[in-house]
Amino acid sequence: MSAPGTTHYQRLGVHPQATPEEIRQAFRRRSKQLHPDTAVLPAAEATLAFTDLQEAYAILSDPDRRRVYDHQLSLAAAPPLVLAPETASRRPLSGGEWFALVLLGGALGFSLVLGVGLAWWRGMALLHDAPLP
Repeated sequence: MSAPGTTHYQRLGVHPQATPEEIRQAFRRRSKQLHPDTAVLPAAEATLAFTDLQEAYAILSDPDRRRVYDHQLSLAAAPPLVLAPETASRRPLSGGEWFALVLLGGALGFSLVLGVGLAWWRGMALLHDAPLP
């Protein structure tokens, strides 16, 4: 079995932008080196290496499987997008957000003035002088 973290491209000895013809030629060249009947490696090790080589070729020679594999490689290589709490900062409020806050404050103030004004107009006492026991 090949080393962990080894890509199929590395197993075949080609770059990720290799053409299908380059991949086929690399597979033929490497299979001559790693085939259990012709390899200088011990039989068990040669069998595992050749199986890994066949798997790599099967994936990279099929355009759909290669596209999926390349996408998985790009996801594995990309760092996770996580902001630490100490690095996160608040952005300033936009003009529209300030306008919305002013409108909300005005609506609250208007409601308060309207409620107190209607109560005064109807003659309701705002403060009751309750007798103390």
